[in-house]
Amino acid sequence: MLTPRTSADVQLEIKDPVDPTALTQSKAILSELRPSSTTNNNDDSLSSSSCDPKALLSIAKRLGDIPSDDTNASYLVSKQQCQEAFDSLSNEERQSLLNIHQRVKLFAEAQRKSVVDMSIEIPGGRAGHSVSPCRAAGCYAPGGRYPLPSSVLMTVVTARAAGCPYVVLASPRPAPITLAAAHVAGADIVLCVGGAQAIGCMAYGIEACEELGAAEVPACDVIVGPGNKWVTAAKSLVNGYCGIDMLAGPSEVLVIADHTADAEIVAADLIAQAEHDVVARAILVSTDVDMIAKVNAEVERQVDCLPEPNRSTAKEALTQSFSIVCKDMEECIAMSDKLAPEHLEIQTENSQEVADRCANYGGLFIGTHAAEVLGDYGAGPNHTLPTGGTGRYTGGLSVFNFLRIRTWMRIDNKKDSQDMVEDSVRMARLEGLEGHARAAEARSLTMTPAYKKANNGSN
Repeated sequence: MLTPRTSADVQLEIKDPVDPTALTQSKAILSELRPSSTTNNNDDSLSSSSCDPKALLSIAKRLGDIPSDDTNASYLVSKQQCQEAFDSLSNEERQSLLNIHQRVKLFAEAQRKSVVDMSIEIPGGRAGHSVSPCRAAGCYAPGGRYPLPSSVLMTVVTARAAGCPYVVLASPRPAPITLAAAHVAGADIVLCVGGAQAIGCMAYGIEACEELGAAEVPACDVIVGPGNKWVTAAKSLVNGYCGIDMLAGPSEVLVIADHTADAEIVAADLIAQAEHDVVARAILVSTDVDMIAKVNAEVERQVDCLPEPNRSTAKEALTQSFSIVCKDMEECIAMSDKLAPEHLEIQTENSQEVADRCANYGGLFIGTHAAEVLGDYGAGPNHTLPTGGTGRYTGGLSVFNFLRIRTWMRIDNKKDSQDMVEDSVRMARLEGLEGHARAAEARSLTMTPAYKKANNGSN
């Protein structure tokens, strides 16, 4: 089932996650959401005008977010509806949501505590940084092939742990379990729209509309969460006006396995990834030819046992998935580091030792029992992870996406700061920035600022 490849065949393919057609369509939707921006001949995605609620309702009906024949339809879901959705679940389902919420919250709060305000002495004063959350966070949870309440928890709970006072959630055609997760996570407002229109609403906010009985939705300072190609395209357009977490591409897993691995478990983990999407990738890297053969046999057996549409989705994804035989563990690690997979599983002898030598990945799952799906469903670390090789330079969603680390300095003793003043004057002139030099000279106890000399000379 997995296409055999050699190390030489495999190269890191840095693909633009933004689909050109989706980008054009998303730009048109963002413009339609804010007719005033185009009326004023302002085509700029950084325009500050809010979204028009009637335009949003029209788009949502046209694109299937809201039933087109529902005259009382709203793009907002009330807190009461979310509470009712939670109450409608079985005791076991409610408890699982609460358990996952608690584990994600515990991990995110520990992350938040790991970075604190600090200050140090500098010549003549002090300097430091302060850590504070952004005001409003926007969270997107996909609602396409499968409802993803886990994404609601991973995004909203993390924003709350960071300290964001206001959290907006958007999810198209939200299932009851999605609304229940919104209730548990504590979203302030839920938008039942998706795609580019959802990203636009969170980026620019929505005007209040008395006629529709809809309250104002404030613009969000940062938008996070995975989505389809229109979500990704729209995030690329609003990036800069607000912050985003990442531009996510197709999901992927890479398993490093040796002769000690359990082929049945490895196959199950590869299939779990493949059923996400027809463009998902499952990759097996091993030192053992026999292990790859055993895993392939298990994949073929297990995938046929899946229900539809999972089976067809996984089979399509497996056609672009592959296996690589490496001469030793060093080559396995090198291949993994080259690809920088979203999810990296280590199923080997001495798995911790192998894991410690791996450098590039989104999330790391060490040992046979640390299934990637446990990470999906709230072991603690976030499941929103970098894809397409971007794990070489960035990490997954965390409280840090919602935090601002801002620096400050203060000079209390002018005399003690003079060495710093002199260094600044000298360096500014070396860079050719005379205005900078003169601003520093104005703080000097020994130098006369050049602008005073110029003024005296003109008198």
